[in-house]
Amino acid sequence: MASGDLADLLLPGTPTLGDPKAPVLMVEFSDFTCGYCGKFYRETLPSLKAEYLQAGKVRFAYRDYPRDEEGWGLVSAHAARCAGEQGKYWEMHDRLFDQHARLGSGVIMQLAKDLRLNNKAFAKCMDSQKHIPSILADRDMAVKLGLRGTPGFLIVKTDGRRFTDPFIIPGAVRYDTFRSEIEKLLKKR
Repeated sequence: MASGDLADLLLPGTPTLGDPKAPVLMVEFSDFTCGYCGKFYRETLPSLKAEYLQAGKVRFAYRDYPRDEEGWGLVSAHAARCAGEQGKYWEMHDRLFDQHARLGSGVIMQLAKDLRLNNKAFAKCMDSQKHIPSILADRDMAVKLGLRGTPGFLIVKTDGRRFTDPFIIPGAVRYDTFRSEIEKLLKKR
């Protein structure tokens, strides 16, 4: 994949942070139960936010890559999307990563309560499993990109409609690696 339509990377409802007009898009494929994904969330994402997202240089997108067909990775991804229906995707995202070692139905329902979600609507959404097909579509895309584990990242140059110069980072790497690849794309015209 050398270039393409940005809509292929950002399906409807894909949660993003940063300026939609940023010249670089970084897509994370991740699992809330993955220790290395949690490490990226705690140690690398804050620096990326401070240096690139807040400056309008990078837009960050999160796509789900549950490692198993069932279990807490899939349930947690669904919980984040259900929270997103009430405008609290990123808040749930953050709390799920903060709790990743203790995830369970009681913990997820407590997080929903702590976020002051409408409990009935949240429980109904969770029971429906309506987001499972799109979560699995995210995972399918990661596999098509050649990612075989979590986390995995796709970084592209974009004009807001199309993307070029895709670069894959498989796995948790040091912040300097992300900075280097982002800077290369920012210098491209």
